[in-house]
Amino acid sequence: MSEETKEQLSDNDLLKKSLLYRQFQAEREEVLKHKWIESEKAGHDIGLEQATTDWILKHRSQWRKGQMMAARNEV
Repeated sequence: MSEETKEQLSDNDLLKKSLLYRQFQAEREEVLKHKWIESEKAGHDIGLEQATTDWILKHRSQWRKGQMMAARNEV
């Protein structure tokens, strides 16, 4: 394996372990769940953009508070 390939793998691992990336992934997962639920209610795919906007407006603030409380309890 070349040094460049090793460096790319190392950078990729670092990215995946970063707090910001993990928060992004967790938030993305919540949006996808919301998209599925709301699409089921609507009877059709509402689309990622609408689901994201709706989730941010209705749920993000409370979800983040829950995440912060969970993080504090881990310490």
